[in-house]
Amino acid sequence: MGVPTQKRTKSSAKRRASHFALKKTSLNKCPKCGKPVLPHRACEFCGTYKGNQVITLKNKKKTSKQKAQERKEEAKTKTAKKETKK
Repeated sequence: MGVPTQKRTKSSAKRRASHFALKKTSLNKCPKCGKPVLPHRACEFCGTYKGNQVITLKNKKKTSKQKAQERKEEAKTKTAKKETKK
């Protein structure tokens, strides 16, 4: 009853599994800031949806470039402090 009577052939298994492929996510551009946004979602960076401000953000999300730039600036200030101590 619960046990298959025949082995599933390789071609049959591959045909069945052909639908398991991942699809590319579609991204739209935010009309206000131009960042990529998932469809039907508010922008994470500026908090707008369909041109209306729907979320007030305390701290805006930073991009990886902005984070890297901040790390560089912190490293510069640390080295400057070390030089002044000497």
